[in-house]
Amino acid sequence: PVLCCFPQRCVVLRFLKSPPNQNKTPEEILHHLQNIVDFGKHVMKQFFGENYVHHGEIIQLPLDFVRQLCLKIQPERPECRCDKDMDTLSGYAMCLPNLTRLQPFRFAEHRPILCIEIKPKCGFIPFSSHVSQEIKHKVCRYCMHQHLKVANGKWKRPSKYCPLDLFSGNKQRMHFALKSLLQEAQNNLKIFKNGELIYGCKDDQDCVCDWNELARHLKPFFFPCNGLASGPQCTRSVVKELIHVITMALLSSTDSCRAGHVKTVPISQGRSYCEASAFNKELVRNGKHKLESSGLPRGCLLYKTLQAQMLDMLDIEGLYPLYSRVEQYLEEFPEERSTLQIDGPYNEAFYEKLLDLSLEDDGTVAFALTKVQQYRIAMTAKDCSIMIALSPCLQDECSEQRPVVLTSKSRFTFSVSVLDLDLKPYESIPHQYKLDGEIVNYYLKNVQAKEDPVMSNLFKENEDCTLVLHKV
Repeated sequence: PVLCCFPQRCVVLRFLKSPPNQNKTPEEILHHLQNIVDFGKHVMKQFFGENYVHHGEIIQLPLDFVRQLCLKIQPERPECRCDKDMDTLSGYAMCLPNLTRLQPFRFAEHRPILCIEIKPKCGFIPFSSHVSQEIKHKVCRYCMHQHLKVANGKWKRPSKYCPLDLFSGNKQRMHFALKSLLQEAQNNLKIFKNGELIYGCKDDQDCVCDWNELARHLKPFFFPCNGLASGPQCTRSVVKELIHVITMALLSSTDSCRAGHVKTVPISQGRSYCEASAFNKELVRNGKHKLESSGLPRGCLLYKTLQAQMLDMLDIEGLYPLYSRVEQYLEEFPEERSTLQIDGPYNEAFYEKLLDLSLEDDGTVAFALTKVQQYRIAMTAKDCSIMIALSPCLQDECSEQRPVVLTSKSRFTFSVSVLDLDLKPYESIPHQYKLDGEIVNYYLKNVQAKEDPVMSNLFKENEDCTLVLHKV
Protein backbone atom coordinates (compact mmCIF):
# COMPACT_ATOMS: atom_id res chain seq x y z
CA PRO A 1 0.00 0.00 0.00
CA VAL A 2 1.13 3.56 -0.78
CA LEU A 3 0.06 6.60 1.25
CA CYS A 4 -0.87 9.54 -0.98
CA CYS A 5 -2.07 12.99 0.02
CA PHE A 6 -4.28 14.88 -2.43
CA PRO A 7 -6.04 18.22 -1.82
CA GLN A 8 -8.51 17.72 1.04
CA ARG A 9 -7.92 13.96 1.08
CA CYS A 10 -5.29 11.61 2.50
CA VAL A 11 -5.69 8.07 1.15
CA VAL A 12 -3.92 4.76 0.70
CA LEU A 13 -3.50 3.36 -2.79
CA ARG A 14 -3.21 -0.39 -3.10
CA PHE A 15 -1.83 -1.96 -6.26
CA LEU A 16 -1.84 -5.64 -7.16
CA LYS A 17 1.51 -7.40 -7.12
CA SER A 18 2.51 -10.55 -8.95
CA PRO A 19 5.66 -12.67 -9.44
CA PRO A 20 7.97 -11.54 -12.28
CA ASN A 21 6.84 -12.59 -15.77
CA GLN A 22 3.37 -13.49 -14.49
CA ASN A 23 1.67 -10.21 -15.27
CA LYS A 24 -2.12 -10.24 -15.61
CA THR A 25 -4.12 -8.41 -18.23
CA PRO A 26 -5.82 -5.13 -17.24
CA GLU A 27 -9.18 -6.95 -17.36
CA GLU A 28 -7.92 -9.67 -14.99
CA ILE A 29 -6.55 -7.06 -12.59
CA LEU A 30 -9.82 -5.11 -12.61
CA HIS A 31 -11.74 -8.33 -11.93
CA HIS A 32 -9.39 -9.27 -9.07
CA LEU A 33 -9.68 -5.83 -7.43
CA GLN A 34 -13.46 -5.85 -7.86
CA ASN A 35 -13.60 -9.20 -6.05
CA ILE A 36 -11.65 -7.73 -3.13
CA VAL A 37 -13.97 -4.72 -2.88
CA ASP A 38 -17.12 -6.86 -3.20
CA PHE A 39 -15.90 -9.32 -0.58
CA GLY A 40 -15.36 -6.51 1.93
CA LYS A 41 -18.64 -4.81 1.05
CA HIS A 42 -21.02 -7.78 0.83
CA VAL A 43 -19.41 -10.32 3.17
CA MET A 44 -16.98 -9.02 5.78
CA LYS A 45 -19.01 -5.87 6.47
CA GLN A 46 -21.90 -8.20 7.38
CA PHE A 47 -19.73 -10.01 9.93
CA PHE A 48 -17.93 -7.00 11.43
CA GLY A 49 -20.35 -4.12 10.98
CA GLU A 50 -20.61 -0.94 8.94
CA ASN A 51 -18.18 1.25 10.91
CA TYR A 52 -15.35 -1.27 11.24
CA VAL A 53 -14.85 -2.31 7.59
CA HIS A 54 -13.58 0.11 4.92
CA HIS A 55 -13.79 -1.75 1.61
CA GLY A 56 -12.55 1.13 -0.53
CA GLU A 57 -13.18 1.75 -4.22
CA ILE A 58 -11.44 1.06 -7.51
CA ILE A 59 -9.88 3.96 -9.40
CA GLN A 60 -7.89 4.22 -12.62
CA LEU A 61 -4.75 6.35 -12.60
CA PRO A 62 -2.57 7.71 -15.42
CA LEU A 63 0.10 5.12 -16.27
CA ASP A 64 2.88 7.72 -16.15
CA PHE A 65 1.89 8.62 -12.56
CA VAL A 66 1.86 4.92 -11.57
CA ARG A 67 5.33 4.29 -13.05
CA GLN A 68 6.82 7.32 -11.30
CA LEU A 69 5.21 6.23 -8.05
CA CYS A 70 6.64 2.71 -8.43
CA LEU A 71 10.16 4.07 -8.97
CA LYS A 72 9.82 6.29 -5.91
CA ILE A 73 8.66 3.61 -3.49
CA GLN A 74 10.74 0.66 -4.77
CA PRO A 75 13.81 1.50 -2.60
CA GLU A 76 11.56 1.63 0.49
CA ARG A 77 9.92 -1.78 0.00
CA PRO A 78 11.04 -4.46 2.50
CA GLU A 79 13.40 -6.99 0.96
CA CYS A 80 11.02 -9.86 1.76
CA ARG A 81 8.33 -8.17 -0.39
CA CYS A 82 10.51 -7.58 -3.46
CA ASP A 83 9.86 -11.04 -4.91
CA LYS A 84 6.73 -9.59 -6.53
CA ASP A 85 6.37 -6.71 -8.98
CA MET A 86 3.84 -3.92 -8.58
CA ASP A 87 1.31 -3.65 -11.41
CA THR A 88 2.24 -0.62 -13.51
CA LEU A 89 0.49 -1.65 -16.73
CA SER A 90 -3.24 -1.45 -15.98
CA GLY A 91 -3.51 1.79 -14.00
CA TYR A 92 -6.10 0.22 -11.70
CA ALA A 93 -5.74 0.55 -7.92
CA MET A 94 -7.82 0.37 -4.79
CA CYS A 95 -8.35 3.67 -3.00
CA LEU A 96 -8.68 3.18 0.78
CA PRO A 97 -8.85 5.49 3.80
CA ASN A 98 -5.67 5.96 5.82
CA LEU A 99 -6.56 3.95 8.93
CA THR A 100 -3.71 5.43 10.95
CA ARG A 101 -6.07 8.44 11.16
CA LEU A 102 -9.38 8.73 13.01
CA GLN A 103 -12.31 7.40 10.99
CA PRO A 104 -14.14 9.14 9.51
CA PHE A 105 -11.15 11.41 8.86
CA ARG A 106 -11.65 15.14 8.49
CA PHE A 107 -8.76 16.74 6.65
CA ALA A 108 -9.00 19.92 8.73
CA GLU A 109 -7.98 18.01 11.87
CA HIS A 110 -4.35 18.71 12.71
CA ARG A 111 -4.12 17.10 16.14
CA PRO A 112 -1.38 14.52 16.77
CA ILE A 113 -2.59 11.01 16.06
CA LEU A 114 -1.46 7.81 17.68
CA CYS A 115 -2.34 4.51 15.99
CA ILE A 116 -1.86 0.96 17.27
CA GLU A 117 -2.07 -1.93 14.81
CA ILE A 118 -2.66 -5.36 16.34
CA LYS A 119 -2.83 -8.69 14.54
CA PRO A 120 -4.62 -10.69 17.27
CA LYS A 121 -4.55 -14.13 15.52
CA CYS A 122 -6.86 -17.05 16.44
CA GLY A 123 -8.69 -16.49 19.73
CA PHE A 124 -10.05 -19.97 20.45
CA ILE A 125 -8.92 -23.57 20.87
CA PRO A 126 -10.43 -26.13 18.43
CA PHE A 127 -13.56 -27.81 19.74
CA SER A 128 -14.01 -30.16 16.79
CA SER A 129 -14.31 -33.90 17.35
CA HIS A 130 -12.18 -34.36 14.21
CA VAL A 131 -9.03 -33.25 16.05
CA SER A 132 -6.68 -36.24 16.23
CA GLN A 133 -4.07 -34.90 18.70
CA GLU A 134 -5.30 -34.09 22.21
CA ILE A 135 -2.71 -31.32 22.53
CA LYS A 136 -4.78 -29.22 20.09
CA HIS A 137 -7.58 -29.20 22.68
CA LYS A 138 -5.16 -27.80 25.28
CA VAL A 139 -2.65 -25.50 23.55
CA CYS A 140 -3.60 -22.84 20.99
CA ARG A 141 -2.24 -22.79 17.44
CA TYR A 142 -0.35 -19.51 17.96
CA CYS A 143 1.58 -20.71 21.01
CA MET A 144 2.55 -23.96 19.29
CA HIS A 145 3.53 -22.20 16.06
CA GLN A 146 5.87 -19.84 17.94
CA HIS A 147 8.28 -22.69 18.69
CA LEU A 148 8.40 -23.86 15.06
CA LYS A 149 9.01 -20.29 13.86
CA VAL A 150 11.93 -19.87 16.27
CA ALA A 151 13.37 -23.24 15.16
CA ASN A 152 13.10 -22.13 11.51
CA GLY A 153 14.87 -18.85 12.28
CA LYS A 154 11.93 -16.52 11.61
CA TRP A 155 12.11 -15.11 15.16
CA LYS A 156 14.90 -15.11 17.74
CA ARG A 157 12.70 -16.10 20.69
CA PRO A 158 9.08 -17.08 21.30
CA SER A 159 6.59 -14.43 22.36
CA LYS A 160 4.71 -14.73 25.67
CA TYR A 161 1.62 -13.41 23.91
CA CYS A 162 -1.34 -15.79 23.78
CA PRO A 163 -4.42 -14.78 21.74
CA LEU A 164 -6.79 -16.49 24.18
CA ASP A 165 -5.72 -14.02 26.88
CA LEU A 166 -6.54 -11.06 24.63
CA PHE A 167 -9.90 -12.53 23.59
CA SER A 168 -10.82 -13.49 27.18
CA GLY A 169 -12.42 -10.13 28.03
CA ASN A 170 -10.68 -10.37 31.43
CA LYS A 171 -8.75 -7.11 31.83
CA GLN A 172 -5.90 -8.68 33.81
CA ARG A 173 -5.35 -11.28 31.09
CA MET A 174 -5.74 -8.67 28.34
CA HIS A 175 -3.18 -6.41 30.01
CA PHE A 176 -0.73 -9.32 30.20
CA ALA A 177 -1.33 -10.17 26.53
CA LEU A 178 -0.74 -6.57 25.39
CA LYS A 179 2.37 -6.23 27.54
CA SER A 180 3.68 -9.43 25.97
CA LEU A 181 3.02 -8.01 22.50
CA LEU A 182 4.95 -4.86 23.44
CA GLN A 183 7.85 -6.96 24.72
CA GLU A 184 8.02 -9.13 21.60
CA ALA A 185 6.12 -7.34 18.84
CA GLN A 186 7.18 -9.60 15.94
CA ASN A 187 4.66 -8.79 13.17
CA ASN A 188 1.67 -8.71 15.55
CA LEU A 189 1.96 -5.14 16.83
CA LYS A 190 2.95 -1.80 15.33
CA ILE A 191 2.59 1.74 16.68
CA PHE A 192 2.39 4.82 14.45
CA LYS A 193 2.63 8.49 15.39
CA ASN A 194 1.14 10.82 12.79
CA GLY A 195 1.36 7.97 10.27
CA GLU A 196 5.06 7.19 10.91
CA LEU A 197 6.08 3.82 12.36
CA ILE A 198 7.70 4.36 15.78
CA TYR A 199 7.46 0.85 17.24
CA GLY A 200 7.34 -2.64 15.75
CA CYS A 201 8.76 -4.47 12.74
CA LYS A 202 8.83 -3.13 9.19
CA ASP A 203 9.63 -6.66 8.06
CA ASP A 204 10.83 -9.90 9.67
CA GLN A 205 14.21 -8.47 10.66
CA ASP A 206 14.01 -4.66 10.82
CA CYS A 207 12.45 -4.06 14.27
CA VAL A 208 12.23 -0.90 16.38
CA CYS A 209 11.28 -2.09 19.88
CA ASP A 210 12.89 0.16 22.50
CA TRP A 211 10.51 0.87 25.42
CA ASN A 212 12.41 3.98 26.52
CA GLU A 213 12.25 5.43 23.01
CA LEU A 214 8.55 4.52 22.84
CA ALA A 215 7.92 6.28 26.16
CA ARG A 216 9.66 9.40 24.83
CA HIS A 217 7.27 9.46 21.86
CA LEU A 218 4.15 8.77 23.92
CA LYS A 219 4.78 10.85 27.05
CA PRO A 220 3.22 14.03 25.53
CA PHE A 221 0.05 12.04 24.77
CA PHE A 222 -0.44 10.57 28.23
CA PHE A 223 1.23 13.18 30.45
CA PRO A 224 0.79 16.45 28.50
CA CYS A 225 1.66 18.72 31.43
CA ASN A 226 5.07 17.06 31.82
CA GLY A 227 5.47 16.57 35.58
CA LEU A 228 6.77 13.04 35.00
CA ALA A 229 10.52 12.67 35.01
CA SER A 230 12.20 10.43 32.49
CA GLY A 231 13.67 7.09 33.48
CA PRO A 232 12.37 3.58 34.26
CA GLN A 233 9.40 4.86 36.30
CA CYS A 234 8.33 7.13 33.44
CA THR A 235 8.58 4.28 30.93
CA ARG A 236 6.51 1.94 33.11
CA SER A 237 3.85 4.62 33.67
CA VAL A 238 3.53 5.43 29.97
CA VAL A 239 3.34 1.75 28.96
CA LYS A 240 0.72 1.11 31.65
CA GLU A 241 -1.44 3.97 30.33
CA LEU A 242 -1.01 2.77 26.74
CA ILE A 243 -2.13 -0.77 27.65
CA HIS A 244 -5.15 0.62 29.50
CA VAL A 245 -6.22 2.72 26.51
CA ILE A 246 -5.83 -0.16 24.05
CA THR A 247 -7.85 -2.48 26.32
CA MET A 248 -10.71 -0.01 26.70
CA ALA A 249 -10.80 0.67 22.96
CA LEU A 250 -10.87 -3.07 22.17
CA LEU A 251 -13.75 -3.64 24.60
CA SER A 252 -15.76 -0.68 23.33
CA SER A 253 -18.61 -0.86 20.85
CA THR A 254 -18.19 1.88 18.26
CA ASP A 255 -20.62 0.37 15.76
CA SER A 256 -24.24 1.04 16.62
CA CYS A 257 -25.62 -1.28 13.94
CA ARG A 258 -25.63 -5.03 14.34
CA ALA A 259 -23.46 -7.02 11.97
CA GLY A 260 -25.84 -8.48 9.41
CA HIS A 261 -27.96 -11.45 10.42
CA VAL A 262 -25.09 -13.69 11.42
CA LYS A 263 -26.00 -16.69 13.53
CA THR A 264 -23.48 -16.85 16.32
CA VAL A 265 -21.29 -19.82 17.14
CA PRO A 266 -21.43 -20.47 20.93
CA ILE A 267 -18.20 -19.04 22.32
CA SER A 268 -18.46 -21.38 25.32
CA GLN A 269 -17.43 -24.28 23.07
CA GLY A 270 -13.90 -25.48 23.85
CA ARG A 271 -11.77 -24.30 26.72
CA SER A 272 -11.29 -20.60 27.41
CA TYR A 273 -7.58 -20.74 28.19
CA CYS A 274 -4.39 -22.15 26.70
CA GLU A 275 -2.14 -24.36 28.82
CA ALA A 276 0.96 -22.85 27.18
CA SER A 277 -0.04 -19.27 28.07
CA ALA A 278 2.63 -17.62 30.23
CA PHE A 279 -0.20 -16.06 32.26
CA ASN A 280 -1.70 -19.50 32.89
CA LYS A 281 1.67 -20.98 33.87
CA GLU A 282 2.23 -18.16 36.34
CA LEU A 283 -1.14 -18.91 37.97
CA VAL A 284 -0.22 -22.60 38.27
CA ARG A 285 3.09 -21.72 39.91
CA ASN A 286 1.17 -19.62 42.43
CA GLY A 287 -1.19 -22.49 43.21
CA LYS A 288 -4.18 -21.16 41.28
CA HIS A 289 -5.71 -23.49 38.73
CA LYS A 290 -8.57 -21.42 37.35
CA LEU A 291 -8.26 -18.71 34.71
CA GLU A 292 -11.02 -16.11 34.73
CA SER A 293 -12.66 -15.36 31.38
CA SER A 294 -15.02 -12.41 31.77
CA GLY A 295 -16.35 -12.68 28.24
CA LEU A 296 -16.33 -10.04 25.53
CA PRO A 297 -19.06 -7.39 25.09
CA ARG A 298 -21.16 -8.49 22.11
CA GLY A 299 -20.74 -5.21 20.24
CA CYS A 300 -16.95 -4.95 20.43
CA LEU A 301 -14.69 -5.73 17.48
CA LEU A 302 -12.89 -8.56 19.29
CA TYR A 303 -16.22 -10.36 19.80
CA LYS A 304 -17.14 -9.99 16.13
CA THR A 305 -13.68 -11.12 15.07
CA LEU A 306 -13.94 -14.21 17.27
CA GLN A 307 -17.38 -15.05 15.87
CA ALA A 308 -16.02 -14.96 12.33
CA GLN A 309 -13.01 -17.06 13.33
CA MET A 310 -15.26 -19.70 14.87
CA LEU A 311 -16.79 -20.47 11.49
CA ASP A 312 -13.86 -22.91 11.48
CA MET A 313 -16.08 -25.45 13.25
CA LEU A 314 -14.41 -28.62 11.94
CA ASP A 315 -10.73 -27.69 12.29
CA ILE A 316 -8.49 -28.24 9.25
CA GLU A 317 -8.47 -31.99 10.03
CA GLY A 318 -12.24 -32.23 9.60
CA LEU A 319 -12.28 -29.74 6.73
CA TYR A 320 -9.62 -31.34 4.53
CA PRO A 321 -11.74 -34.39 3.51
CA LEU A 322 -14.54 -31.99 2.50
CA TYR A 323 -12.06 -29.96 0.45
CA SER A 324 -11.01 -33.22 -1.25
CA ARG A 325 -14.68 -33.92 -2.04
CA VAL A 326 -15.00 -30.53 -3.76
CA GLU A 327 -11.71 -31.10 -5.61
CA GLN A 328 -12.85 -34.48 -6.88
CA TYR A 329 -16.09 -32.92 -8.14
CA LEU A 330 -14.16 -30.16 -9.93
CA GLU A 331 -11.90 -32.71 -11.60
CA GLU A 332 -14.99 -34.35 -13.08
CA PHE A 333 -16.84 -31.12 -13.83
CA PRO A 334 -14.27 -28.27 -14.14
CA GLU A 335 -16.83 -26.01 -15.80
CA GLU A 336 -18.77 -25.92 -12.49
CA ARG A 337 -16.06 -23.89 -10.72
CA SER A 338 -17.73 -20.57 -11.55
CA THR A 339 -21.16 -21.90 -10.52
CA LEU A 340 -19.75 -22.87 -7.10
CA GLN A 341 -18.49 -19.26 -6.68
CA ILE A 342 -15.05 -20.39 -5.54
CA ASP A 343 -13.49 -17.37 -7.27
CA GLY A 344 -16.47 -15.08 -6.79
CA PRO A 345 -18.59 -13.17 -7.37
CA TYR A 346 -18.68 -12.36 -3.67
CA ASN A 347 -22.21 -11.02 -3.50
CA GLU A 348 -25.27 -11.34 -1.26
CA ALA A 349 -25.94 -14.87 -2.55
CA PHE A 350 -22.41 -15.92 -1.54
CA TYR A 351 -22.93 -14.45 1.95
CA GLU A 352 -26.32 -16.13 2.45
CA LYS A 353 -24.76 -19.57 1.92
CA LEU A 354 -22.33 -18.91 4.76
CA LEU A 355 -25.13 -18.71 7.33
CA ASP A 356 -25.80 -22.47 7.37
CA LEU A 357 -24.02 -23.66 10.54
CA SER A 358 -25.27 -27.24 10.30
CA LEU A 359 -22.64 -29.93 10.94
CA GLU A 360 -24.70 -32.86 9.66
CA ASP A 361 -22.81 -34.09 6.60
CA ASP A 362 -25.28 -35.36 4.00
CA GLY A 363 -22.47 -36.40 1.68
CA THR A 364 -23.18 -33.70 -0.90
CA VAL A 365 -20.80 -31.32 -2.63
CA ALA A 366 -23.03 -28.44 -1.46
CA PHE A 367 -22.39 -29.27 2.22
CA ALA A 368 -18.65 -29.67 1.62
CA LEU A 369 -18.45 -26.39 -0.29
CA THR A 370 -20.30 -24.45 2.45
CA LYS A 371 -17.82 -25.69 5.07
CA VAL A 372 -14.87 -24.88 2.80
CA GLN A 373 -16.11 -21.32 2.24
CA GLN A 374 -16.79 -20.86 5.98
CA TYR A 375 -13.25 -22.04 6.68
CA ARG A 376 -11.85 -19.46 4.24
CA ILE A 377 -13.81 -16.72 6.04
CA ALA A 378 -12.50 -17.99 9.40
CA MET A 379 -8.89 -18.00 8.17
CA THR A 380 -9.34 -14.44 6.90
CA ALA A 381 -10.58 -13.34 10.34
CA LYS A 382 -7.70 -15.18 12.05
CA ASP A 383 -5.19 -13.13 10.04
CA CYS A 384 -6.86 -9.70 10.07
CA SER A 385 -5.43 -6.58 11.73
CA ILE A 386 -7.17 -4.18 14.11
CA MET A 387 -6.33 -0.48 13.90
CA ILE A 388 -6.94 1.77 16.91
CA ALA A 389 -6.49 5.48 16.15
CA LEU A 390 -6.31 7.89 19.11
CA SER A 391 -6.27 11.67 19.29
CA PRO A 392 -6.03 13.80 22.48
CA CYS A 393 -8.96 16.08 23.20
CA LEU A 394 -9.97 18.53 25.90
CA GLN A 395 -13.18 17.92 27.84
CA ASP A 396 -15.13 20.69 26.13
CA GLU A 397 -13.77 19.73 22.68
CA CYS A 398 -14.73 16.06 22.61
CA SER A 399 -17.33 15.41 19.94
CA GLU A 400 -20.44 13.42 20.78
CA GLN A 401 -20.00 11.71 17.41
CA ARG A 402 -16.89 9.87 18.54
CA PRO A 403 -16.27 7.65 21.58
CA VAL A 404 -13.89 8.82 24.31
CA VAL A 405 -11.47 6.88 26.51
CA LEU A 406 -9.99 8.39 29.68
CA THR A 407 -6.56 7.95 31.26
CA SER A 408 -5.22 9.36 34.53
CA LYS A 409 -4.08 12.62 32.92
CA SER A 410 -5.60 12.65 29.41
CA ARG A 411 -8.65 11.87 27.33
CA PHE A 412 -8.75 10.61 23.76
CA THR A 413 -11.26 10.36 20.98
CA PHE A 414 -10.71 7.15 19.07
CA SER A 415 -11.83 4.96 16.20
CA VAL A 416 -11.41 1.22 15.69
CA SER A 417 -11.15 -0.39 12.24
CA VAL A 418 -10.27 -3.75 10.77
CA LEU A 419 -8.12 -4.40 7.69
CA ASP A 420 -6.29 -7.21 5.84
CA LEU A 421 -9.64 -8.79 4.92
CA ASP A 422 -8.76 -10.36 1.57
CA LEU A 423 -10.42 -13.78 1.33
CA LYS A 424 -7.87 -16.56 1.88
CA PRO A 425 -7.28 -18.55 -1.33
CA TYR A 426 -9.11 -21.82 -1.88
CA GLU A 427 -5.81 -23.26 -3.12
CA SER A 428 -4.09 -22.62 0.24
CA ILE A 429 -6.08 -25.33 2.08
CA PRO A 430 -3.61 -28.19 1.37
CA HIS A 431 -0.79 -25.99 2.65
CA GLN A 432 -2.75 -25.23 5.83
CA TYR A 433 -3.38 -28.96 6.36
CA LYS A 434 0.33 -29.77 5.97
CA LEU A 435 1.43 -26.83 8.15
CA ASP A 436 -0.98 -27.86 10.92
CA GLY A 437 0.66 -31.27 11.10
CA GLU A 438 4.15 -29.77 11.15
CA ILE A 439 3.27 -27.36 13.97
CA VAL A 440 1.69 -30.05 16.16
CA ASN A 441 4.38 -32.66 15.55
CA TYR A 442 7.20 -30.22 16.31
CA TYR A 443 5.51 -29.09 19.51
CA LEU A 444 4.86 -32.64 20.73
CA LYS A 445 8.42 -33.77 20.00
CA ASN A 446 10.44 -30.74 21.08
CA VAL A 447 8.35 -28.78 23.59
CA GLN A 448 5.67 -30.77 25.36
CA ALA A 449 7.97 -33.73 26.00
CA LYS A 450 10.28 -31.40 27.96
CA GLU A 451 7.56 -29.37 29.70
CA ASP A 452 5.21 -32.14 30.86
CA PRO A 453 7.32 -33.40 33.81
CA VAL A 454 7.91 -29.83 35.02
CA MET A 455 4.23 -28.80 34.89
CA SER A 456 3.18 -32.13 36.41
CA ASN A 457 5.44 -31.51 39.41
CA LEU A 458 4.07 -27.98 39.79
CA PHE A 459 0.51 -29.30 39.94
CA LYS A 460 1.54 -31.91 42.55
CA GLU A 461 3.34 -29.32 44.66
CA ASN A 462 0.28 -27.08 44.67
CA GLU A 463 -2.32 -29.73 45.50
CA ASP A 464 -4.38 -29.00 48.61
CA CYS A 465 -3.34 -30.92 51.70
CA THR A 466 -4.95 -31.35 55.14
CA LEU A 467 -3.01 -30.98 58.38
CA VAL A 468 -4.46 -33.08 61.21
CA LEU A 469 -3.62 -31.99 64.81
CA HIS A 470 -3.79 -34.48 67.66
CA LYS A 471 -3.90 -33.71 71.35
CA VAL A 472 -0.68 -34.63 73.17
